[in-house]
Amino acid sequence: MCFDFAVIGSGVAGLRYALEVSKHGTVAVITKAEPQESNTNYAQGGVSAVLSPSDSVESHMQDTIIAGAHLCDEETVRVVCTEGPERIRELIAMGASFDHGEDGNLHLAREGGHSHHRIVHAADMTGREIERALLDAAIREPNIFLFQHHFAVDLLTSQDGSNAICHGVDTLNTETLEVVRFLSKVTLLASGGAGHVYPTTTNPLVATGDGVAMAHRAQAVIANMEFVQFHPTALADEGLPVTPAKARENAFLITEAVRGDGGILYNIDMERFMPLYDDRVELAPRDVVARSIDDQLKKRNEKYVLLDISHKPREEILSHFPNIAAECLKFGLDITQQPIPVVPAAHYMCGGIRAGLEGETNVKGLYVAGEVACTGLHGANRLASNSLLEALVFARRAVQPSIEHMSNSTLDFNASDWWSQPMVAISLGDEVLTKVIRKTKEIRKELQAIMWKYVGIVRSTARLTSAEQKIAKLEAKWEEYLFQHGWKPTMVGLEACEMRNLFCCAKLVVNSALSRTESRGLHYTIDFPHLVESKRLPTIIRPSSLVNNTWSSRQLHQPSIYL
Repeated sequence: MCFDFAVIGSGVAGLRYALEVSKHGTVAVITKAEPQESNTNYAQGGVSAVLSPSDSVESHMQDTIIAGAHLCDEETVRVVCTEGPERIRELIAMGASFDHGEDGNLHLAREGGHSHHRIVHAADMTGREIERALLDAAIREPNIFLFQHHFAVDLLTSQDGSNAICHGVDTLNTETLEVVRFLSKVTLLASGGAGHVYPTTTNPLVATGDGVAMAHRAQAVIANMEFVQFHPTALADEGLPVTPAKARENAFLITEAVRGDGGILYNIDMERFMPLYDDRVELAPRDVVARSIDDQLKKRNEKYVLLDISHKPREEILSHFPNIAAECLKFGLDITQQPIPVVPAAHYMCGGIRAGLEGETNVKGLYVAGEVACTGLHGANRLASNSLLEALVFARRAVQPSIEHMSNSTLDFNASDWWSQPMVAISLGDEVLTKVIRKTKEIRKELQAIMWKYVGIVRSTARLTSAEQKIAKLEAKWEEYLFQHGWKPTMVGLEACEMRNLFCCAKLVVNSALSRTESRGLHYTIDFPHLVESKRLPTIIRPSSLVNNTWSSRQLHQPSIYL
């Protein structure tokens, strides 16, 4: 299938971009599950932007740079903080409905790391409201074609001298089990994060690092993958009065705004502990809060801590946090009376595919926006509620260069023959496929356990080296099992392709973490516990720097013709 633009991902970045470029050509929006199953949909807190007269762009910039441990790209920070308010106004014009105060103005909340009230929100379901507004608009746009249940497998690239060029993407329709090839003049990767590299994550099931892995295999430069943000407060099922009947696919997020609203953290003995770690107490940035909780859990050998908001008026709690209150009540917990059991969970990848100020990458025709990108905004740690903002700003900034690239490109309808066609694994037979899928699920759990134990919130060189060795062994074991059972390198299947992406991302995280010999932001290592000014540089992984001939690091199709 041929389109002017192919958009991989249907969260805020993908849809916002699609709505703009659809004025200039045909757009395929390719999404792995249902269109609304994105990280955007799970974003409770809100979008930060300078909308109050007492606030300023300089102040938002300063908060962002301080949270990012001075690793942020200052020009990117300025661009995002300056253009943010206009992006919010566009969302409102499209029909997104945010909370207003009694004075009729937008209600602006404050969250950890922010010096002003600047978080626009829709109760505790902001992402869902933004996604709804964008999806409604996209469905009405005749030039946008939505392909759901299409899992992106690999980008289609060719070499022009030393430059890689992107021509589209191969996908697997997970319902019909057919391979669908999309040829496009421009491709936007907006496929979200890689939370499922860890066992507990707030990300939806689809967040398996597909975008970063595909881009890495397609010769894109990757940056800052060691900076994995753990949200300090996900609901800890073990601490609920009624244990959920089955394990959750993704952790339930207890938004930062609960602490912003006066929530207090206690250990199980109801001792308040944040004053021991930081003067900003519960309003310290996420990395500080997550490390403090992690320290409490390790010292006390406990599974969770408690977050208490019950000292606030009942009506206020229920109006600010209806979604959280309802979820906790399902398991016998009344948050207006009792503290909430919480635990840190993998939440956001600050690193990703290296992008310029217009979302461009080193691969021609490939643009990136949202969590999959590393724009330099977040530095070593993302400031609360800056992620939806970044997605909106970069989705919009990528539009003009994309249109120009599209206008100067031609699609060769015979181009589809340049790459060998991936095969669906059905030919192996049901029995073998069932065994392969079962084994892959086991391996996935093993990889997640290694990442949590050795590449978690607090790291050490010995633990990271151990992770590197264990991951290499595990990957070799898995590939051997696959190929012994008749799997071919050009075969595709959802579970196996997600697994190769998880392996690829896990290795990028470990490799990046090992190369940073200091502690900065989210990367904290006991062997180098301090900031080192001379190391205040992004971690860059160039295509040639991870020479590794495993299945996860190669494209399924090597082009038979180079342009």
